[in-house]
Amino acid sequence: MEITSSNKSFGGWTKHYSHHSSTLNCDMRFAIYLPPQTANGQKVPVLYWLSGLTCTDENFIQKAGAQRIAAELGVAIIAPDTSPRGSDVADDEAYDLGQGAGFYVNATQAPWNRHYQMYDYVLRELPELVEATFPVSDKRSIFGHSMGGHGALVLALRNPDRFQSVSAFSPISNPVNAPWGQKAFSAYLGKSPSSWAQYDASLLMRKATGAVPALVDQGEADQFLEEQLQPETLEAAAKASGYPLQLNRREGYDHSYYFIASFVEEHVRFHAKHLSA
Repeated sequence: MEITSSNKSFGGWTKHYSHHSSTLNCDMRFAIYLPPQTANGQKVPVLYWLSGLTCTDENFIQKAGAQRIAAELGVAIIAPDTSPRGSDVADDEAYDLGQGAGFYVNATQAPWNRHYQMYDYVLRELPELVEATFPVSDKRSIFGHSMGGHGALVLALRNPDRFQSVSAFSPISNPVNAPWGQKAFSAYLGKSPSSWAQYDASLLMRKATGAVPALVDQGEADQFLEEQLQPETLEAAAKASGYPLQLNRREGYDHSYYFIASFVEEHVRFHAKHLSA
């Protein structure tokens, strides 16, 4: 690994690293916040953040203001990039496909399948690297925004043994029925909707047997609410299966980081409670 930046923050350190990913077949970046408790070698639990379309490893770390509460609670935060990148990595001119838009799936279709294995990267390779390198424990929780909220929910729903809790801001809750999801899944997974179901949080939650506590915040002034996000499908799925979901509708809030920064403390406290259980 190569460290590319390091900044002291609330007694801890915000750092950015690059490394070669064998899963994605390219170099990747991630950000980490190490709270002050790690200075003496104390191992702390890890909260993974997955960002949305067009974002990188920098957006959440710079805009959300989560370091203060993470320092108080003794939680490390990891924020990977949203996709593989590089001159030899497949891309598209549109913002919602290709680099910056990995959708946290394992692509099966060429040319995407050579690099776009973000599901495996977030589930296995990145945690293994983090836990082998930094003073962190193997207790993990996960959260995200929009496309990243979709990714966080899917990863936790499919792997309840790997995560203590999950939360999301404005997730794409039912991507098989949303334009963003349909475009990405068609390219990455093929034209058959039957192959898409394993990456749809609403479908997974409706049939879930194992469960981790889940928190979702949705702004009611979100410009993507009705067409792309469809939180009502997630709520209906939780009701059908008895899944432990708390879904908050926030009046006046949109899709931006102003929304995330307003409620990120509640989310970090939610995860810290379950990470310390």
